[in-house]
Amino acid sequence: PSVLGSTASSEMMGIEYFGQISIGNPPQNFTVLFDTGSSNLWVTSIYCTSKACGMYVCAYVFGTELFYWIFALQIEGLTVENQQFAESVTEPGNTFLDAEFDGILGLAYPALAVDGVTPVFDNMMAQNLVELPLFSVYMNRNPDSSVGGELIFGGYDHSHFSGNLNWIPVTKQGYWQIQLDNIQVGGEIAFCAEGCQAIVDTGTSLITGPTEDIKQMQQLIGAQPIDGEYVVDCNNLNEMPLVTFTINGIPYTLMPQAYTLSVSTLTQFFICLDMQPPVGPLWILGDVFIGQYYSVFDRGNNRVGLAPAAP
Repeated sequence: PSVLGSTASSEMMGIEYFGQISIGNPPQNFTVLFDTGSSNLWVTSIYCTSKACGMYVCAYVFGTELFYWIFALQIEGLTVENQQFAESVTEPGNTFLDAEFDGILGLAYPALAVDGVTPVFDNMMAQNLVELPLFSVYMNRNPDSSVGGELIFGGYDHSHFSGNLNWIPVTKQGYWQIQLDNIQVGGEIAFCAEGCQAIVDTGTSLITGPTEDIKQMQQLIGAQPIDGEYVVDCNNLNEMPLVTFTINGIPYTLMPQAYTLSVSTLTQFFICLDMQPPVGPLWILGDVFIGQYYSVFDRGNNRVGLAPAAP
């Protein structure tokens, strides 16, 4: 298996996880976010005029418009031949201005790929570059550690989790979508009493869900709206309830210290995101969840494996 070390955002531990890839010959290095919530590979173009683009290493474009190129891609000892990728010429808003990466490598299913581009992991499997048709993600949540995490193509590392992996079938092959049995707050079922759909997404920092559910969630955990965000005083974490996602009969519990991210003396946690039918509604289990539960994404059997992450 190919093991790729990941770096976590230095400003707020656990906001972003990213690593280095190389494209072309001679190879040009890019720092990308490995995203199970999308399927395309793109990096910043030297012709990008947005303010965010000036902060990063850029690839050279052989024309003057946004387009796809085909080059060899190198990831931690693996060379993926004839990988198609896009170059971004505009990056509006603050999302990429504040980010510490200059591209995204999508790891979702081909059905999610824009313009029918073959995703990187599909090319890895087709070119027999991985021992097993799966990859695994470990996100280190220890703020004192110099290692952000680990992405393994073709296997998983038993040292990063305890017990056995619990396997959950993928319900729809686009995102890594699974069925939730219910969501409990403080030991009581609060959402999805009859089941609902969720995705396991390394590209989302927090937990997201339908607007009305998230507003109710904020009330249940004691969060208050301040300047458009819901926050609590860090001193109150011990008084906040546990949040449990029951998946395929197994409870996956998040303590307040796990489902919150500290910013100065305040914290934020859940975000509203209404994904409309036929895609939604969906809950998104982002990095605050994956950081607590080692995640294996099995394309060979169309399932997700979860186990408590090792401290």
